[in-house]
Order: sequence, then C-alpha cells, then structure tokens
Amino acid sequence: MNPTHLHTLLSIIDEGSFEDAAAALGISPSAVSQRIKSLEKFAGRVLLRRTSPVTATAAGEILVQSARKMALLEAETLAELKGRIAGIPLSVVVNADSLSTWFKPVLAEVARWENATLRLLIEDESHSLNLLRRGDVLGAVTREKNPVPGCESVALGTMRYVPVAHPRLAHRYTIQGELDWAAMPTLRFGPRDTLQIDDLKGHSRHRRISQIPSAEAFIEATRVGLGWSMLPIHEASPLLESGEIILLDEKVQAVPLFWQSWRLESTSLERLTQAVVGAAQTL
Repeated sequence: MNPTHLHTLLSIIDEGSFEDAAAALGISPSAVSQRIKSLEKFAGRVLLRRTSPVTATAAGEILVQSARKMALLEAETLAELKGRIAGIPLSVVVNADSLSTWFKPVLAEVARWENATLRLLIEDESHSLNLLRRGDVLGAVTREKNPVPGCESVALGTMRYVPVAHPRLAHRYTIQGELDWAAMPTLRFGPRDTLQIDDLKGHSRHRRISQIPSAEAFIEATRVGLGWSMLPIHEASPLLESGEIILLDEKVQAVPLFWQSWRLESTSLERLTQAVVGAAQTL
C-alpha cells in the first residue's frame, strides 16, 4: 500500500474536497484523483463518496484510520530524529460545554509543547464516538464508557446540569403554581443535543424551540429569557446567585464523561491524555 496515496486520502478527508487537498499538497487535482483511483484499485472498492464535503465509505474509514496513525507516528519519528516536533497533529472531538469550561487548561498545556498543533471538533458527547470510529480524531470526550475497538477508555468525572430560565419567563408560563412545560419556549444547542432533547421528552412535546449552536450564546439566550434550558451547574451558579435566572425544579441531570483515545504507542497522545485527565479533575 502506497503511503503517499494514504496521505492523499487523509488530506481529502481533512480538507473536504479533491481541489483543496491538491492545494494543500501542492499538486494538481488530477494528480490527487489519480492517486485515489490507484488506491481504490488496490483496495478493490470505492473509498470516497464524491459529495460536498467528500466523505469516506466504510472501507475508506478503515484506511483513513491507518493514514492518521501513520501521520502521527511519522511526525513523532521526525521529531526524534531532528530533535524537534514537526507539527504533530492532535485531533480531538469535545462537546461545547466541556470546551467552554473544564477543558480550557488542555489548551494551555498543549501551548507549552514546542510546535504541537491541536485540531478540535465540536460534537455532542453522545455522538463523538462516530468521529473516533471513522478515524477523524485521535481522542474523544464522550458519554460512552465501553471503548471503541482499538481504543482505551478513562473515566473523567461527571457534569451536572439543572433546568433554569429567566424569572419573567417562568412566571409567564406558571399556571396555578405549576409550570406549563409544553407551552414554555425552550433552547437546544443543536439537532443532536440529546441532553436537552431527553429532558424535553420528560416534559411533554414543545412547540417553540430555539437552536443556539454556541456555548456562550446559549447561556446568554437563557439569561435574557429566549427559552429555558439545561445549564451546567458551575455556569448556572453565578446567574442563579444574581437572580438573573431561577431553578425550574430541583432536578439535577448527571452526565458521566469519559476520554477515549486510540491504543497507540505515541508520546504526544499519552501527554494529551494526561492533560485531559488532569483538567477533568475540576469536574
């Protein structure tokens, strides 16, 4: 199997198109196409879906995993030979709540590593393992305890969420001392925000749902009364103390988090795991 062809396959997945991969590799789009045709001929099956962005087929995902592992090991080998880290790619998927809170020290830790690069993807913690299985990332913050084949799983701690809203909003939808959950507008981070969706199911079907795909904007939308939401306790606490939002009930939603990463002899991946586990001690 030609390593150059694998590297080209990985570049297409990371860049999203044959043209952008060609620009990143410094070759022509036709050369990129020829390399992929050769790789598909060698594998005996189609490896890429020619969509926008380009995605890997099931067979392609296997080769993307191998290509990413090879890229990491190659970078580390060059680092040892040349006495420097040559842009080791550390791709990680993390949920927005974690990234905006306890995960921040990981950024500071990686910043101290000479020439290391961090590529973060945002995904709900219940869906992040799909990216790990496909080989898009080396590590994932996830709800799932059971490791993906070829990966290791480490318990990080538990994030706790509470249902909150602006006092005016809660008052408007309180009838004879009971909240009208079905009528009260609500917020969700995105279509795969399972935490909020699960809680919605527990409070009947909602007609008015605003989607706010930003952690900071999500908190602000809650604070100003656009809808009620489930916020992490440590983010909700200052607003609860100031009276800008109130608890809608005493229910606390506990979400256990785990760090899953490839079982790979990699110094930088081991350091990244230590940084993630260390940062999660604040949970």
